[in-house]
Amino acid sequence: GLNVLQYFISTHGARKGLADTALKTADSGYLTRRLVDVAQDVIISEPDCGTLKGISASAIVEGGEEIESLRDRIVGRTALEDVIDPVEGTSIVEANQEIDEDLAAEIQRSGVQRVRIRSVLTCESRRGCCIKCYGRNLATGRPVDIGEAVGVIAAQSIGEPGTQLTMRTFHIGGTARLEESSKHEARVEGKVKYIDLQTVKSRKGERVAMNRIGALTIIDERGREVARYQIVYGAHILIEDGDHVAQDQLLATWDPFTFAILTEVGGTVKFQDLKEGVTFDEETDQVTGLSHMVVKESPDEKKQPRLEIRSGSKVLKVYQMPVRANLMIGDGEQVEPGDVIAKIPRETTKTKDITGGLPRVVELFEARRPSEAAVMSEIDGTVKLGPISKGKRKLIIVGDDGEEREYDIPRGTHINVQEGDRVKAGEALMDGPLNPHDILRVLGMNRLQEYLVNEIQEVYRLQGVNINDKHIEVIVRQMLRWVKIKEVGDTEFLLEEQVDRFRFQDENERVRVEKGEVSQAEPLLLGITKASLSTDSFISAASFQETTRVLTEAAISGRVDYLRGLKENVIMGRLIPAGTGMEYYRNVDIERDETIGEAQREEAEEFPEILGGAELPKPPTHAVLATVGESDGEEEVEASEGDEE
Repeated sequence: GLNVLQYFISTHGARKGLADTALKTADSGYLTRRLVDVAQDVIISEPDCGTLKGISASAIVEGGEEIESLRDRIVGRTALEDVIDPVEGTSIVEANQEIDEDLAAEIQRSGVQRVRIRSVLTCESRRGCCIKCYGRNLATGRPVDIGEAVGVIAAQSIGEPGTQLTMRTFHIGGTARLEESSKHEARVEGKVKYIDLQTVKSRKGERVAMNRIGALTIIDERGREVARYQIVYGAHILIEDGDHVAQDQLLATWDPFTFAILTEVGGTVKFQDLKEGVTFDEETDQVTGLSHMVVKESPDEKKQPRLEIRSGSKVLKVYQMPVRANLMIGDGEQVEPGDVIAKIPRETTKTKDITGGLPRVVELFEARRPSEAAVMSEIDGTVKLGPISKGKRKLIIVGDDGEEREYDIPRGTHINVQEGDRVKAGEALMDGPLNPHDILRVLGMNRLQEYLVNEIQEVYRLQGVNINDKHIEVIVRQMLRWVKIKEVGDTEFLLEEQVDRFRFQDENERVRVEKGEVSQAEPLLLGITKASLSTDSFISAASFQETTRVLTEAAISGRVDYLRGLKENVIMGRLIPAGTGMEYYRNVDIERDETIGEAQREEAEEFPEILGGAELPKPPTHAVLATVGESDGEEEVEASEGDEE
């Protein structure tokens, strides 16, 4: 009943699925192998490393909806400091106590927002990790034992659902994702508080958001934050700071399909470098029949289409018009603060697909730099737009102390900021994915760890796979084990050398004792393949990849392998240095206990000899099971008369 085309269409989907599965198993298997290799020497080595560091855990909220509750994130972890009930002022959990299901539920009920917990990421054990930082063994529900190979468990927990992830890139970028959300509604009732939000009153009397880092929070009667909403630039905010809102009340709305450019000042519009046919075209909308001006890329770099807002002859503000912007006003018109002067269609702001599934997980674990990564501001400051040269626009951030940083942004990309905007360190200046190496450099290690764990979890969550954070933390810890020497001082290191973090600390300690100058280093983020090849053990690295190169380098530099991980011991045919009974059984001697034999002999002598089935002792017949009445509240009691059982 199908014609050729229909048949082809239906087989196409099936074939794609089969090919996908066939390729996926290999990819997923290879990911597991790399993960096992990088984490194989993470073994629980001591009860408590004594660190004072930890991470903050809070519920994961996206678009005003709670995706993972605080309770789920902290159960089975160790508290870093006392968790205090905000109302009673009593301690719910003490420092270094394991948070079990009941305590986690208690914390959730008390309304605590953030809990500081111990984590593998901040564990200071030299080799592997300690019991307190790892927390509960998820297989048994009890604290993990010394000798447990948690690295391998982590690698397999992440790799195993790899086959369930999709291979194809998802088209979840651009409009599809934004269409769903064009408003924020209050999830709970409470008082509204503006956070870092700059607004202007528009001519309709509405408040319009003028910056990108603002947020609205809702505070309950106890004064704690119960909900937070990021506010999009150009959103209409329907409540004032300090207002009381009811549940499901509308807080803010915005246009999901376009990206608006608003004016912060009122005045007269003057077009600069806007010539029809050169820098803009008149386009007519087929639906409405209205024509509007659309900025186009001009061959002449010197022409920078821009709008000036003037008061008399004084220029109050200049707005650069990106390519594809639809101008909403004409030359010489009057504008008020908060008016939309141009709109950019959303599809053009996000043209790239967001990679999902397995390729995204691999991209994160290998710490690859995204192809069109967003440029990130390195300092807090004010934006100044520079000239365009060689197809790139210069963007200058002037810090509060007068320090200047220059960035080159490719022409035609949409710039998120305008002249005179305030930016914070780590804010993206243009659209595009973030580069993890930039996050490490600008925002530091803790923010990068948080970013990696959340991004990897995001992929698995989309597929409905549940993985505990601690497994990902184990791998991320291995990716951040190294530092790069920037200043040598009086140490034995070389400039730009890649050194293990603990070796770096030890060497600096040695130099400090001798009153010398210590070395300076910056943290490094290595992908899992690179981290596996950089390990201390050359046997493990050689059995992983690039055998000749690894062995040649080891031979030239006269490396010694101390056989501390699992792989190198397996290869050398020794017992692995892991296993929960290891310490005990390795040091146990077996001696024969002579008295055991004595007791057995005596028993045998006492036993009545059985001859032809006669004289067998009769079983007692008068044992009665008496139940005492409920009134006494007693349990069942076994009453035996005469013969004691």
